[in-house]
Amino acid sequence: MWPAERPDLRMRVVWASAFLILAKLATVVIPYFFKWATDALDGKNTATEWLPLILTGAVTLVVAYNLVRLVSVGLNQLRDALFARVGQYAVRRLALITFRHLHALSLRFHLERRTGGLSRIIERGTKGIETIVRFTILNTVPTIFEFALVAAIFGFAYGVSYLLVVAVTVWLYGWFTIRASDWRIAIRKEMNDSDTDANSKAIDTLLNFETVKYFGTEEIEARRFDASMARYEKAATETWTSLGWLNFGQGLIYGVGTAIVMVMSALEVRAGTQTLGDFVFINAMMIQLSVPLNFIGFVYREIRQGLTDIEAMFDLLGVRQEVTDRPGAPDLVVHEGAIRFEDVRFGYDPDRQILKGVSFEVPAGKSVAIVGPSGAGKSTISRLLFRFYDIQGGRITIDGQDIAAVTQESVRKVIGIVPQDTVLFNDTIAYNIAYGRPGASEDEVRRAAELAQIAGFIEKLPDGFRTMVGERGLKLSGGEKQRVAIARTILKAPPILVLDEATSALDTHTEQGIQAALDLVSKNRTTLTIAHRLSTIVGADEIIVLKAGEIVERGGHEALLRQGGLYAEMWRMQRAATEAEEALRRAREEDALGVVERRRPVEV
Repeated sequence: MWPAERPDLRMRVVWASAFLILAKLATVVIPYFFKWATDALDGKNTATEWLPLILTGAVTLVVAYNLVRLVSVGLNQLRDALFARVGQYAVRRLALITFRHLHALSLRFHLERRTGGLSRIIERGTKGIETIVRFTILNTVPTIFEFALVAAIFGFAYGVSYLLVVAVTVWLYGWFTIRASDWRIAIRKEMNDSDTDANSKAIDTLLNFETVKYFGTEEIEARRFDASMARYEKAATETWTSLGWLNFGQGLIYGVGTAIVMVMSALEVRAGTQTLGDFVFINAMMIQLSVPLNFIGFVYREIRQGLTDIEAMFDLLGVRQEVTDRPGAPDLVVHEGAIRFEDVRFGYDPDRQILKGVSFEVPAGKSVAIVGPSGAGKSTISRLLFRFYDIQGGRITIDGQDIAAVTQESVRKVIGIVPQDTVLFNDTIAYNIAYGRPGASEDEVRRAAELAQIAGFIEKLPDGFRTMVGERGLKLSGGEKQRVAIARTILKAPPILVLDEATSALDTHTEQGIQAALDLVSKNRTTLTIAHRLSTIVGADEIIVLKAGEIVERGGHEALLRQGGLYAEMWRMQRAATEAEEALRRAREEDALGVVERRRPVEV
């Protein structure tokens, strides 16, 4: 991350490092003032060897001792304050890199991933980078520096024997901490996996709340969630139990090492080779060294955990982009908006071809409809036009320009779509309409809503255009969501329009209103309609009939009916279904009317 840091943040790191060194020097000096103050109180003023006589009084040394402690705390806080922005910038930058990368990945990746698990990986990964950056620079490096200073002081002032005891103690402490922490990492990884699984199940069931209610499977979903939480409970219990053993082992090792040097010092005090202040100094130094050592165990665990969390995030960053722009690719320039598919071949899997040499053209300003049975490849055509996938053969052009040779952004900018299932952001109606052209004014949003014939409905709502639509737009009906999608497309004002079975999920009455709005938005635009209900595309300039990834018929509505082929058969079947639906509706109305007549009082 260092090369990517801003120059001003690099200077913050330099200043934070300077304060870090000064704080550690002050920390090492603190026990000296404690030693001198103790000796002064004991009648042996050893401070005169180092300090001017005016500063060697017992009270002065006690004041100096507390003052140096205060300076050490202040320097540490200055260090943390300066470094806070550096760490948070690193978190923000990595999160942004990951966010952009996820949006650059293909539709195939997102169809195969679980949203809940993905969000958890990103959340833990961004926290992991902060942990590593903060703990490495602010804790690990200063602890090593402090140990080096303490080792030098013990070796210089008290001899090699003290240095060896302290060094062996620290080494054993570090070895035990690393071995125990490695053992705990495996447990923590199991806990994280269980947490991710539980979170994925929870979000999945909440997103499919209505489905759960339809089938009355609340208890089944609760059991599935509880099974994941039971695994999490087991792993979390083991994590905390192992932490207890780790802390006990650390305390035992350091306690034995401290006891040894204290006994050595006590014997020398009795022999007269050390003062009482030396005994206090050694004890204070060992206590002081235990603080960062206790913390280094936590730091090591956090860094290891941070690396584990970041590994999953870096796995995401390592996923190759399936659809990429060519180096130096120009933007698409649209003059008329003519679309052309030339012998296009495509399959989601190499062994299963979806489109087998499809060729057709949508002239500028004209309307072409694509129909066919389920699985024929109709919706795949719209996805390929948006370049969600790269084709395996052939060419797709807009105004003669191969969409694979221009930037994806410029392709998607000139195409508007009204999908079959409109999913809205959990925000206001105004926000969702303005999504078609970010930065549009309120008047432009209102005008688009009027053209989509939804402004009247919106204005009757208590909050009007500021009404929240709920998760995925579930507070609105299917027809209302479709009108919002139409308004969004009107605001975008694209030269090319794709209608991907935009009315197939609506009832007949709602469909008629939506179709009128669609006819308005598609006027004078190059329009490609993926149709399920054939009644919506009888006025298309050309109808293409797709079957098993191949074009089997093409022509106008009347011409296709005269051919008596697949289109004519589909037309007859839909007409029969529509007539049956209409007859059933009339029967219900007549039955309701009969009930009213029977309930009316007889006049005498």
